[in-house]
Amino acid sequence: MSIWEYANPVKFIRTTDKVLPWISVGAVLCLVTGLVWGFFFTPDDFRQGSTVKIFYLHVPAAMMAINAWVMMLVASLVWIIRRHHVSALAARAAAPVGATFTIIALATGALWGQPMWGTWWAWDPRLTSFLVLFLFYLGYMALWAAIENDDTAADLTSILCLVGSVFAILSRYAVLFWNQGLHQGASLSLDKEENVADVFWYPALVCIAGFVLLFIALVFLRTQTEIRARRARALMARERQA
Repeated sequence: MSIWEYANPVKFIRTTDKVLPWISVGAVLCLVTGLVWGFFFTPDDFRQGSTVKIFYLHVPAAMMAINAWVMMLVASLVWIIRRHHVSALAARAAAPVGATFTIIALATGALWGQPMWGTWWAWDPRLTSFLVLFLFYLGYMALWAAIENDDTAADLTSILCLVGSVFAILSRYAVLFWNQGLHQGASLSLDKEENVADVFWYPALVCIAGFVLLFIALVFLRTQTEIRARRARALMARERQA
């Protein structure tokens, strides 16, 4: 069995219909478990107090905001190289989900940063590149909406996705590229000196799993919607021509 079989819209819908309920249930269980565990059953940090618990929303949302764009990049490359419509529609479906995660990350970052830094916003390299990434999300969605021909829209948005990937990389590694800045390094790291304590780490992993499953479920559902909408537009175009 080849992965390219799922480029067939019918097969994609049938397969995702089977797995979508399981992924959705997994997402709800992980999110509820991780957030309740993190917010109610972990201690306050000795420096940041209870404010540190924003971590359980901020870090998974920020990770998925970046990884959503990476997924869109891969799907866009598949469209450019192999011209599979499902990949282009999957990239389109992922954009609003990624943009929402970006908003959550920016909002929770402001809530976390205000008591820690004394300001809601700072033009820190990572924060700035993350804001620019959000603007690319908006531009990507606007470009899809502005062009009637789906194939032309897929071509242009794929190019935009390639350009925006630079800022996805900057968002992920800004702290490494620039030593200056208020934003801390990676909270989840293989470096024991940087990584958070296990009491915070384990519920954070459950929250991350929940955000990943939520992203997959939403992208599958929205891609199905995009496929059906494309079919409906094609049928309407045929009726007008008849």
